[in-house]
Amino acid sequence: MLGKLLFPFLALTFPLLLRAEVVDIGNAELARLLAAGVPVVDIRTAGEWQETGVVPNSRLLTLFDERGRADPPAWLQQVQGVAKANEPVIVICRSGNRTRAASQLLSQQAGYRTVYNVRDGIRAWASEGRPLAPVSGGVATGCAAGAKC
Repeated sequence: MLGKLLFPFLALTFPLLLRAEVVDIGNAELARLLAAGVPVVDIRTAGEWQETGVVPNSRLLTLFDERGRADPPAWLQQVQGVAKANEPVIVICRSGNRTRAASQLLSQQAGYRTVYNVRDGIRAWASEGRPLAPVSGGVATGCAAGAKC
């Protein structure tokens, strides 16, 4: 009898246990995760990367273009080259707004278990004097020169 009651409960709750966790983080936590080797995906545009620089060792994978258009399947495929769904990943943009959508996409559509959303973006990182790396033709970023990343 207990098994008949327990099985439906487990069937309903097990997917919740596998659901991804989106965690908003600040700069101190970003620095800690970087030191631990968690990959950072910068979803901004090439112009934004050039303007401010990027968090060192970030992977530059634009999600929304200058007109606000996105190609989620192509972007998800690129992210999968950076981190698998069972590995943690950090997403960053200018101010934390676009990464909310990116974090949800990773967790709900692609099954990423742990997604760290940098809540205040690169602006806050830069304003605290945190390290930034220049962008030069996409070579050091994982994007091929001239590629739309």
